[in-house]
Amino acid sequence: MPGLDGVDAVLLDLDGVVYVEDELLPGAREAVEALRAARKGMRFVTNTTARSHGSTLEKLRGIGIELDSEELITPAALARRHCAAAGHRRVALIMNDDVKADFADLEEADDRVDAVIMGDLGEQFGFAILNRAFRLVMEGAELVALQKNRFWLTADGLSLDAGPFVAAVEYATGFEAYVVGKPSPAFFELVLADLAARPAAAAMVGDDIETDIGGALDAGLAAVLVRTGKYRAEFVARSGIEPTATIDSIADLPRLLGL
Repeated sequence: MPGLDGVDAVLLDLDGVVYVEDELLPGAREAVEALRAARKGMRFVTNTTARSHGSTLEKLRGIGIELDSEELITPAALARRHCAAAGHRRVALIMNDDVKADFADLEEADDRVDAVIMGDLGEQFGFAILNRAFRLVMEGAELVALQKNRFWLTADGLSLDAGPFVAAVEYATGFEAYVVGKPSPAFFELVLADLAARPAAAAMVGDDIETDIGGALDAGLAAVLVRTGKYRAEFVARSGIEPTATIDSIADLPRLLGL
């Protein structure tokens, strides 16, 4: 199992680790500052598909986290790369208008599309939208999921994420989605290449035992689980996944890394 000795690159999940909705979690700003002071390579990595890259960047800066645009990695970057490699130009975008801004270089259409790209629509998900996605995939479009998280933590409790809706289209069509967000190995490869870091010298910090922790371990990184956000002890026990380390919150990360 990867260890924490010699970690020189850190991947930080956002929702549930750095913040919950619009609230910065205690100690998050100080932890980021400690990582910067120690000259650790750092990327903020998220499966959040409710906001565009630009809106997420603005949110982080608005709650007191200073970062450059290239330090924020969202699934949209990998989805665009996949579409370019596959020759997809005409696509259906199942996501909110803000996130559609990340796909401005593709042609959005309602029929005869090369791919159906699914993100998060929250309460706007319904029969008509899912049925349209179903029909397009049945007509030959590739199903591309920005992420497939089961649930996330909102201000009023755990809520369904995009994953169950992607799974509905998969089940109905019989086709498996190409998932670009965590825990996709390609997502971790993209981030590590961006950092010029080896997996053995990198650590992922997250609150999701499957996508953050399991995905990182499978990609050869160390994985630090925080007991904030969507963390639940029963989910961890049921997963059978062993984090490299578990801490109460991101505030404990500098001490864990010996900073």
